[in-house]
Amino acid sequence: MRAAELTSQFKGFFTFERTLVLIFLVSLLFRLAFLDLKLLHHDEAIHSWFSYRLLTLGEYSYDPVYHGPFLYYVTAGVFSFLGASEFTARLIPAILGSTLCLFVYPVYRLGYLNRIQAIVAAVFFAISPDLVYFSRFLRNDIFVVFFTLVILVAALYYIEKGKLRYALIAGAGVGFGMSCKENMPIVVLIFAVFLLYLVYSGKWKLPRLWIRDLACTVIIAVGIMAVFYSSFGAVPEMLMTGWQTAIEHWLAMHEEQRLGGPPYVYILLFILYELPIFLLAIYSVYRFFMGGRSLKRKRKQFLPEEEAKFPEDLLEGDAETVLPEEVATTSDENLCTENPVPVVDSEAGTAIDEVKEPLGKPTGLSLPVIDKKTEFARFCIFWMIASMAAYAYIGEKVPWLILHQLVPMIFVSVIYIERWKVWVPVLASVFLIVMMLHVAFTPADINEPIVQVQNSEELKELFTMIDASDKVAVDFDERWPIAWYYYSEEGKKVSYVTDMNKNIDYLKNGDFDLIIVHDDKNLSVPGYEKYTTLKKSYWFSYYDNKDRLIPYYFLRDGKVGSLNYDVLVRTNSSWETV
Repeated sequence: MRAAELTSQFKGFFTFERTLVLIFLVSLLFRLAFLDLKLLHHDEAIHSWFSYRLLTLGEYSYDPVYHGPFLYYVTAGVFSFLGASEFTARLIPAILGSTLCLFVYPVYRLGYLNRIQAIVAAVFFAISPDLVYFSRFLRNDIFVVFFTLVILVAALYYIEKGKLRYALIAGAGVGFGMSCKENMPIVVLIFAVFLLYLVYSGKWKLPRLWIRDLACTVIIAVGIMAVFYSSFGAVPEMLMTGWQTAIEHWLAMHEEQRLGGPPYVYILLFILYELPIFLLAIYSVYRFFMGGRSLKRKRKQFLPEEEAKFPEDLLEGDAETVLPEEVATTSDENLCTENPVPVVDSEAGTAIDEVKEPLGKPTGLSLPVIDKKTEFARFCIFWMIASMAAYAYIGEKVPWLILHQLVPMIFVSVIYIERWKVWVPVLASVFLIVMMLHVAFTPADINEPIVQVQNSEELKELFTMIDASDKVAVDFDERWPIAWYYYSEEGKKVSYVTDMNKNIDYLKNGDFDLIIVHDDKNLSVPGYEKYTTLKKSYWFSYYDNKDRLIPYYFLRDGKVGSLNYDVLVRTNSSWETV
């Protein structure tokens, strides 16, 4: 009896809300723990340096090469309060990434997800290797993902309530998202197309004041963008030229494909890092479009108690849970009422596919009878497929762009999660956690395509040498990440020299303790000799490993490209030369 009481108390404590809070705390832990474990990535160093200059000199002007202004202003704000460091540079991305799992709660409250779907989706958001890795990373993409989910929730609330405030929140999400990175229009376009589908299919009736709401949404979005892209009014001409410059630059990058790959490269990354989510999503898409006929026939072979896939306490309180005796009293007349009675498909034995109610706030009009969960599933599938198609087409194939495909995939993966035994999401979580710990918490260089021009941990040896020197010359073309790590008073010892091979006399007479140069320049300076060669940054290329992808999947021993530093010291100095 005592054991039963303890079990009952344990279940009573872990309510849905408390479980979600626990998942959030785990998500926060994975993102904040040892946040400065690895050196800043090449791009992170540039972003941090620009943010520091914005704080100290007030200098910033939008350049599409480095994406939108929002990241720099937010990071500069953090630096002003907490100082500039690796940890503080990554703090806002880590916090925003931690909150992603919480967005499932309002979606659940609106009835678009049930409790099991919401919990599993939250877990996937919390432990996804890509989401954790790039939440510990000062890039714009995690900002875009955050504002994408803000827009999603605001749009769902607007569909349900028809209130102006939700349209304004969506407009703010669009404005901030567009101020983060130039790929945000892809998200906006996908969302807009599906909203048009709902309207023209008659599944959602626009609110009476929708024109006013749309106008206010646009004004809010454009206003936020104008503030950031004009550098708070300091560079007003950017409002006229910024958008054109961005289009020209990224069209050129698409054609150049400097970091290219085949259209299916992100599928390979899903298989590497997000395999359970990817497989569950494939099943959901198949199940959705096939109508589940084969699965329903199979399910009829089981007894009712054998059909229970998850603990019953997780289903308590869900609107779609209907007792068998209630099914007999359900009729089509219930479906157009303000609070329709959920319907269970007697063949499938579940309500997930057949809960029907008007989409949006009841207005007294004759609205079509639709299934909210089905339409949300349809939207997530459309969102996922459209995103995957867009990024398959775009010439730049960089690993952080997988986030914009992964977010809708997580929602798709849980559509039919109740069809599986409970051990399926458990095993999926184990796989994701192991992979996440490997890519995010290995304190060394990793042979993984998730990295792209990541600064090598070998640079820590170089920084020790710089710290012990009085005067250092650095190749200007390869100044990152040194320019960031030596931005303060300590950085006055560092000189950045252009065209080193044309400035031999300057280097010879400059009394430098160290000369740091790209190794392919084969620099020779009288009075100096090479001390060592250190890996500066490294990357994993599909084209270098495409002939042995299957062995690599299990061995993780692919060919890695790198950019290296030659470190020159004075001849016969106290440094031990190679």
